[in-house]
Amino acid sequence: MQQALELALRGEGQVEPNPMVGCLIARDDQKISEGWHTRFGGPHAEAMALDAAQESLAEATLYVTLEPCCHHGKTPPCSDAIIASGIRRVVIADIDPSSRVNGAGIAQLEDAGMEVHQGLLQEQARALLAPYRKTIRCETPWIIAKWAMTLDGRIATRTGSSQWISGEASRKVVHELRGRMDAIIVGRGTVTSDDPLLTARPPGPRIPLRVIVTNHAAVPADSQLLKTAAEFPLLVSCGPETDPDQIARLEQAGCEVLQLDAPGNTIPGLLAELGKRQMTNVLVEGGSRLLGAFRDGDHVDEVHVFMAPKLVGGDQAPGPLGGTGSEQMADALSLENPQITTLEGDIYLHGRLAGRSQL
Repeated sequence: MQQALELALRGEGQVEPNPMVGCLIARDDQKISEGWHTRFGGPHAEAMALDAAQESLAEATLYVTLEPCCHHGKTPPCSDAIIASGIRRVVIADIDPSSRVNGAGIAQLEDAGMEVHQGLLQEQARALLAPYRKTIRCETPWIIAKWAMTLDGRIATRTGSSQWISGEASRKVVHELRGRMDAIIVGRGTVTSDDPLLTARPPGPRIPLRVIVTNHAAVPADSQLLKTAAEFPLLVSCGPETDPDQIARLEQAGCEVLQLDAPGNTIPGLLAELGKRQMTNVLVEGGSRLLGAFRDGDHVDEVHVFMAPKLVGGDQAPGPLGGTGSEQMADALSLENPQITTLEGDIYLHGRLAGRSQL
């Protein structure tokens, strides 16, 4: 099952909004075949492993990280293929929370007389599938907060200068992260101060939707985001009091405008809309006010921080998280099992908020 989980991870960034799934078929201690879900709309892991088998599967065991599907979608039901294969024993890490499965796949296998075991390495499987599980259960995407800061916790100087805090190696990791996202979100302040492009360079497996959160749709006409709206998708999320002329200006430039009837806080409505679009992984890149709002709203699931060995100082130099924040240190959010590495002098820390992996 551990090997199946490692196989599943190969589909990261390729299969969403489908789950990453790995499958291995073995007899005793000998592997017969393996497979994983390689791309959205492509064959599922079980079908790949069954097709790769070059021998009889009598007395073999199929290990799979997620309950086999039992419905017709872009591919036939995996449960039917398993039953027809001659396999009589299936080991499943976790149940699929989708309403179309949710135990029905296991029931079909058992009704066919198969021996089914569920729960092996379940915790690891749920951690791997946490973004998928959140989109199913909450109907909103998995939110990754990212920022670069100095050793004294500043994301810019008191004058707003922020390029570049981190080094080239850190920026390379950021582009790799962007390349597997469904969307990247920034606030209007970041657009004005940093003029980002928000693309993955070189391109990754996905082309993320670039999103600007602004109450009044005041996006500078000369910004890189607006000038490339016809080339890379750009959505501007704004509030109910936005001037219709501003909306028309943005739409004429090639933007999609999402006007939400939520004065003061459009984030929940935006996330609900991205969930309707079946977006699984969304990156929030700043600035301080927007990141703080996501933190205060309990929307953040995962954090990626790049800390440079630099000292800026200054009472007016901003930190990464604005907003209200915690009143007591006991209320501070914690990361579970954070991973820490160095990237040419920068410290790269990333991890999930406690409890998010088992949603």
